[in-house]
Amino acid sequence: MVGRAVSPVFVGRVAELTFLAEIFDQARKQTAAAVLLGGEAGVGKTRLVSRFAEQAEQDGAHVIVGGCVELSTEGLAYAPFTAALRQLVREMGAADVAAMLPEGAARDLARLLPEFGEPSGDTESETARARLFEQILTLLERLAEQRPVVLVIEDIHWADRSSRDLIAFLSRNIRAVPLLMVMTYRSDELNRTHPLRPVLAELARVDGVSRVEVPRLTQDEVAEQMAGILGRTPEFARVGKVFERTEGVPLFVEAMVECDGDYSFPESLQDLILSSVERLPEETQRVLRIAAAGGIRVGHELLARVSGLSDVDLENALRPAVAGNVMQVADGGAYAFRHALIREAVHDELLPGEHARMHARYAEAIDRDRSLVPPGRAAIEMAHHWFSARDDLWALVSAWEASGKAANAFAYTEQIQLLERVLTLWDKVSDAAERINADHTTVLERASEAAYLAADIDGCMKFAKGALSELDEAVAPERVAALLVRLVNCKVQKGKDGTLEDLRKAERLVPLPSETRAMVLSRLGTLLMLGDHVVEGTAVTQEALRVARSIGDECQEADLLINLALGHSISGDLHSTLSTNRRAQAIGARHKSGRVVLRALANNVDALENLGRSEDAVELAVEGEKLAKQYGRYRDQGVFIANNRAEALESLGRWDEALAVIKRALTMDPAVRNRWHLTRTRAGILLARGDADNAKDDLVEIGALSGRLEEWTQEWTQNTRLALSWHLLVGDPMTALDKAESALINPPWSRKAMLGWRLLAQIYRVTDAAAPVSPDRADALRARAADLAASMNTDGPVSEMFRLECLGDFIGAAEGWLHLNRPYARAKALFHAATTATNRDLINEWLREARTIAVDLDAVPLVTHVDLLARRTGISLTEAPEEPALLTPRELEVLRLVAEGRSNRDIASQLSISAKTASVHVSNIIAKLGVSTRGEATAAAHRLALLS
Repeated sequence: MVGRAVSPVFVGRVAELTFLAEIFDQARKQTAAAVLLGGEAGVGKTRLVSRFAEQAEQDGAHVIVGGCVELSTEGLAYAPFTAALRQLVREMGAADVAAMLPEGAARDLARLLPEFGEPSGDTESETARARLFEQILTLLERLAEQRPVVLVIEDIHWADRSSRDLIAFLSRNIRAVPLLMVMTYRSDELNRTHPLRPVLAELARVDGVSRVEVPRLTQDEVAEQMAGILGRTPEFARVGKVFERTEGVPLFVEAMVECDGDYSFPESLQDLILSSVERLPEETQRVLRIAAAGGIRVGHELLARVSGLSDVDLENALRPAVAGNVMQVADGGAYAFRHALIREAVHDELLPGEHARMHARYAEAIDRDRSLVPPGRAAIEMAHHWFSARDDLWALVSAWEASGKAANAFAYTEQIQLLERVLTLWDKVSDAAERINADHTTVLERASEAAYLAADIDGCMKFAKGALSELDEAVAPERVAALLVRLVNCKVQKGKDGTLEDLRKAERLVPLPSETRAMVLSRLGTLLMLGDHVVEGTAVTQEALRVARSIGDECQEADLLINLALGHSISGDLHSTLSTNRRAQAIGARHKSGRVVLRALANNVDALENLGRSEDAVELAVEGEKLAKQYGRYRDQGVFIANNRAEALESLGRWDEALAVIKRALTMDPAVRNRWHLTRTRAGILLARGDADNAKDDLVEIGALSGRLEEWTQEWTQNTRLALSWHLLVGDPMTALDKAESALINPPWSRKAMLGWRLLAQIYRVTDAAAPVSPDRADALRARAADLAASMNTDGPVSEMFRLECLGDFIGAAEGWLHLNRPYARAKALFHAATTATNRDLINEWLREARTIAVDLDAVPLVTHVDLLARRTGISLTEAPEEPALLTPRELEVLRLVAEGRSNRDIASQLSISAKTASVHVSNIIAKLGVSTRGEATAAAHRLALLS
């Protein structure tokens, strides 16, 4: 035996340490980053990260460490984050950690760590996991505001689904704080179906995330490692043999150096890893086999119970293993194998009967005394051990219990995994229903609910349909109705039809007042409203409101008030919308229901926008987004409010801000409907800027070009308008005419006045474009549009301006848009007014203003239309300026780059605009300066001191 098993000298890894130091230096400059550190088992990832963490701590960083364990793959959720929280509590105390979070938020963390008190009683499960993610994000950001943070998460190849999702969420969303996440994984274990592979692929596309592979040691580095272990320079021949046999894997080098002095080399790597174990006393080896069944880390008391040894006998048995560096004494009175590979090799040596007995003894010991394992882990530990012991009865019972614990921790994916185990074992246990006090259908219902909460919509539908197939409507009508509502929610998420039929059936199943009927009516009322069946939707909602009040459910009452406000909005009573939503928001605030508060607030942002109060809408949306972060609901409701803000910013001509808001919101991985809302808003801006290709991608995603008939009329109305705009942009007025004609044949037209009038105004523009090619069809379409207009109402200044455009009063509309501070809408109205005007001075004035606005917004199509009309009417819009002020700020930026000799492509890249837009700017500058070439423009710029 040699004196040491591990080299005291840190060998190699200069490039990797330098890279980590550079990334951390960037993170310290308020640009959060993440590093994925891959490498095969035993290559030295932990040693490398430990050395880096030591250096970071010396530089003043707060290093927080958490690790995944093999048990995570069987349902132990959030293991690395629980470990990180436990470290913070040890260092700071639970009260100080809680003080960094919004009021009451620490109660969500109590689901992971009991030190934070009683878990919250919040029953709003649909956003619970997202809220937990937000709280952990907030905590890390607050910690990083105090000093730079390095968060180390080891062995993410073992991470449970919830931890993987949280890792991806943090990687996407931690920004502008000095924080570095370092995550290690075994790259040699990532087969094609490994669940970590898609996560790594996703993270590779995230800004600030780097991926590094830790290489094996070179022969010289192996010699250096051997010298550190031996305490002397090894023989050259032995170095060569060790390097050849181990191929430079540090763990194997350590094991081989430990071989006896005859320098014999084991036949397999398994034998090599076990060689250090086999030299230990037989009793020590027996205890190590018992410990291996307990995992990579096992507590002293638990190991003593399972082994049947006294404290003294156990310590004596393990002392040689600790001395030989096979086992290490860990915090909290536990023993840990030095490397997972050693534990795996020892565990694999268990005989089948021995394997089952050891795991059963662990399960029995933990069941008798749950304090033998860390808080919150007893249920999943027992489920693991009973399943490994192949005891079907207790594997089923313990999996059922553990599934409830997983749900309590918002670990819905792990809950599904455990419930699927229950379902798999069900037929093997004759009295399964009596054992868990639940029938097979209940297990399917729980699995369906968990899948929905985990955003596994396909899984939710599968389990719900399975449960429905086992239920008799006549015997269990309320259970059937609740499952139908869940199926409807799935269909809404996936954009599928048939939701109203399912809800009407559910409503018939529960005719008497009850909580289930109120739930069904609430959902039915919402979808009726969104489908423009406002009268019926209002009646249904009012009935549900009476039920909710009769049973004293104020949060349900607030939800239903919001539904009524939606009906007011669609019917055009926007002021009642605002007041009703405020009543609901007050109820939500009183009950501390973030979901209700944010839902009401979001709808009022939309109402303000429809009233033409876009600045107020932006201000309220910003407030709502802040509240969403405080409530831990940004990924869902915060993203919805962010889209409302983007819509208001688009109206105000603050397009770059709107696009930035959308980009940020999309990184939150929103639900399908929210993603479609964001994509739809972005598509409108892209169309206005002439970016047909990217706009098409967005329109394809939301189904606007497919002709799909949406159940929700608001989405159909907006999709149709955007599709018409795209066909006009690409020079295809006849296809636009076809779609416009179809839109006026029994359309699912939104009764929401602003949306209806805005689409109708676009249809009039289609008739203008198609008239030169097919005047008869254009006239017929215009007549049908006029008939529809005669039956429509307005609900405020915005819809009134669109109505004026439909009537051809573009100057009236332009004045209104000016008052509402909507520059692009004003520019378009001025252009259309100029197309029919006869006064050249007015045409000149209107086109000049329209062009200035369009250029400032990079609205290339409108610039082109204005220029064509100016040339057709013989009006010059680009006389050489007598003063530099006649060049817009954007034109001065472009001129400066032209003077530097930049090409249009270079200018586009520098200013983040399209090459086509850059070309338009250059042409305008040349015309305004009264020159013919770019060189002459540069000379004129210097002559006129435009660039000084």
